[in-house]
Amino acid sequence: MPLPPIYDPEAVAPLWQELAAVGVEPLTTPEQVDQLLKEESGTVLVIVNSVCGCAAGQARPGAMLALQNAVIPDRSVTVFAGVDRDAVERVRDHMPGYLPSSPSIGLFTDGKQVFMLQRTDLQQMNGQQVSAALGKTLYVHCTRPAP
Repeated sequence: MPLPPIYDPEAVAPLWQELAAVGVEPLTTPEQVDQLLKEESGTVLVIVNSVCGCAAGQARPGAMLALQNAVIPDRSVTVFAGVDRDAVERVRDHMPGYLPSSPSIGLFTDGKQVFMLQRTDLQQMNGQQVSAALGKTLYVHCTRPAP
């Protein structure tokens, strides 16, 4: 039985829509997460979205800005903590060695995590710094030209 949302999905819809505006796709089920993060999946940016201030002030703006770089991941997705609870737990299963963190941003290459910004990192950064950190890793691991 799926875990029920803690937050009203309609109330947090604008927080999804910010990311959707730059091509970030929502994942809502563990099966979608597993399908996406399998071997030979290319590069995938995973954003664990949240209602907190560091998601609004650092994580989402930094990710949106980084996705304007010359190279971007093959796919960019988000799961929403407190809403897509089962999908979030499955994403965290793919992030071994890291404590659960909302928000957080990870980059995967062929199903293996190669980069992580946790809440504790994001709280010490502004949106520009998040974008710069993501941008560096995108240039190292990604080859897809931005639209």
